[in-house]
Amino acid sequence: MVRARRRVAGLVTTALLAAGLAGAGGVPAAQAAPAEPKSRPSPSRLVKTPTLEARATLSADYQAPGPASGALATPNGAVNGRTGPFPGQVVPGFSGVVANKNGTYWAMPDNGFGTKANSADFLLRVYLVKPSFETSDGGSGAIKVERFISLRDPQKKIRYPIVNGDTKERLLTGADFDIESIVQQPDGTFWVGEEFGPFLLHVDRSGMLLSAPVPFVDGKSPDNPTLAAGETPTIGSSRGFEAMAGSKDGRYLYPILEGAFTADADQRRRVVYEFDTRKARYTKKTWAYETDTDADFVGDAHLVGKNKLVVLERDNFDGPQAVVKRVYTVELNRTENGFARKRLLLDLLKIANPQRIGTKASPGAYGVGSTFSFAFQSTETVVPLSGGRYLFANDNNYPNNSARYPGKPDDTEMIIVGLPKVRTDAPTARLVGHRGASGYRPEHTLASYELAIQQCADYIEPDVVPTKDGKLVARHEPNITETTNVSTHPEFADRKTTKVVDGTSQTGWFTEDFTLAELRTLRAKERLPLVRPGNTAFDGLYPIPTLDEVFDLALHSRTCSGKPVGVAPETKHPTYFASIGLPTDAKVVAELKAHGWTKKSSPVVIQSFETGNLKALAKKTKVPLIQLVDCSGAPYDLKAAGRTTTYADLVTPQGLKGIKRYADQVALCKDVMIPRDADGRLLAPTPVIRDAHRAGLTITGWTFRRENQFLPLQFRSSTVPAEVGDLNGEIETFLDAGMDNFFTDNPDIGQEART
Repeated sequence: MVRARRRVAGLVTTALLAAGLAGAGGVPAAQAAPAEPKSRPSPSRLVKTPTLEARATLSADYQAPGPASGALATPNGAVNGRTGPFPGQVVPGFSGVVANKNGTYWAMPDNGFGTKANSADFLLRVYLVKPSFETSDGGSGAIKVERFISLRDPQKKIRYPIVNGDTKERLLTGADFDIESIVQQPDGTFWVGEEFGPFLLHVDRSGMLLSAPVPFVDGKSPDNPTLAAGETPTIGSSRGFEAMAGSKDGRYLYPILEGAFTADADQRRRVVYEFDTRKARYTKKTWAYETDTDADFVGDAHLVGKNKLVVLERDNFDGPQAVVKRVYTVELNRTENGFARKRLLLDLLKIANPQRIGTKASPGAYGVGSTFSFAFQSTETVVPLSGGRYLFANDNNYPNNSARYPGKPDDTEMIIVGLPKVRTDAPTARLVGHRGASGYRPEHTLASYELAIQQCADYIEPDVVPTKDGKLVARHEPNITETTNVSTHPEFADRKTTKVVDGTSQTGWFTEDFTLAELRTLRAKERLPLVRPGNTAFDGLYPIPTLDEVFDLALHSRTCSGKPVGVAPETKHPTYFASIGLPTDAKVVAELKAHGWTKKSSPVVIQSFETGNLKALAKKTKVPLIQLVDCSGAPYDLKAAGRTTTYADLVTPQGLKGIKRYADQVALCKDVMIPRDADGRLLAPTPVIRDAHRAGLTITGWTFRRENQFLPLQFRSSTVPAEVGDLNGEIETFLDAGMDNFFTDNPDIGQEART
């Protein structure tokens, strides 16, 4: 029953036609037997593919010589089975790395255990390490710590109190500075960026401070030791110089704020500064970098050309919860919407591993397999190497992070990733991630959209609704009761109300009653918890994304076949929102224009179940439009106007010709293409596919889901509704019947079906 596949399209349909069975929903059945199942050869193209070339690890429990550390690291008891204090100096991963020419690296941990309060016994050091990388040719995969230099201030350049201020060496600790980024100068000295000030520190090759810490030109953090009583910090804690690039000649540094200024209205803005090392002062040059979402951090950066950076951007999640561990190329001399232009270089959550590097050393570890994922919370190091390769390292926040093995502290890892060109399938059938990869993550979250892209979706689909202040966000419906945790927020209890949307009474909380700022305090949850209980593990993690964020994610991404990722925004309930003074169509067009999507060839399609707004949009934009057609009922705008036209009328030959006058495509409910009988078996394909093609319309089918309750009887695996059936076979059947493109909650299965 499960692997029926293509034979259903030919054999079952022919038999049903011979019996004279008609289609459902008033749509006539086909009058002739279909052709044999189609062969769908997939063209291919060469695509730069992030590929793991080498990996080495240092045990999370490794401790360097020195006094005990971490006395205050675990105040509430054991964390991942570890309890401080630890007998030596912990090495909690690396926040900054410098590559030497002899196969060694200077590797710098941060301040130790995360705060001033718990890191006074952690000594600031830079370790010289030599990895014996595991590669396809062998290698132990171990990182050897050869020696270290200690950051210290024996010449008393620091004018405020430090932990070891009364000692001769004045060794610096994690309560003095939170060191995060490092750049080596041509003369062998180091510049270090830190976050408590934030300050810039200049030390010699032995770690001795050469001059007073350079204060930040635009304010202070709450942890700045010189912050006066009543003085307002301009940046948040731990939002200083996590990243810092340097010019090849050593003249300039480019420190980047990890987070936004606290008073900045745009919390996605991160500022890149220029510092003149000869004059020991900041220049007046700055650039703005935009993160994928306001909660993301800039983890590291390197200058790779006169005006080009590689920037590592990350979120604060790890393991399967991680969404953003990305490396972008950033052009400082080009802007998009006021920000330096950025494009995806590689996604650390999806690295090809054809040689299965690390699988024997880390059996069963998350992210270690034929696809490798560097899904650590604090992925904070990128180093360009020769041959277009990049080295990455993690800060493991010992003993807190456990991305690889839950309950066990993460090791420190160093990996090398190359970008070889690999011949990759480029299927002709367009795969649209329905609300992202909503079969695996709560729908309409950046996590869902990002996973859809990783699973080879060509387009991602945000449903568009407005907020009280007219901002556009991605939600399936204006009623957010079932898709967010709004009911758990007592401050919004009085917003619960009853409304009539498209003629149907609904009770709950509605986006149009919240400002964007209020909505951003909510978190998404799984809409179908009984069907997809695994998705509930991600409840409460992700905010409601703006349409701008979804568009930016697509703009900055590439499909598995190396093409730009497209977007398929659906304007939800346009008649309803216009009636309450919150029309969305013009704003959607404005957002598209802001992202450079104004042409027929742009990777975008606008969808609607209504007709009037699509006809109006056809006069406002050149981008393709899709008329959505439901299994039954009628477009609400026509119903509200007293017209009797139904969706069944729209898919007659005459109706389809009418659609072609304003739209480029039709997106058909599956039953309009191939209906089912009372038991759920597929019947014969209807003439609608043929008639739509004759009218010059491209056909997209919706929505393909893997659970039995959504599948035709022939493709169910059992009688249990939530169990997984043969979605692959169902999609193949519809493609063989003539469907061109499709929406699916499960892009990974869709990718298999179309190739």
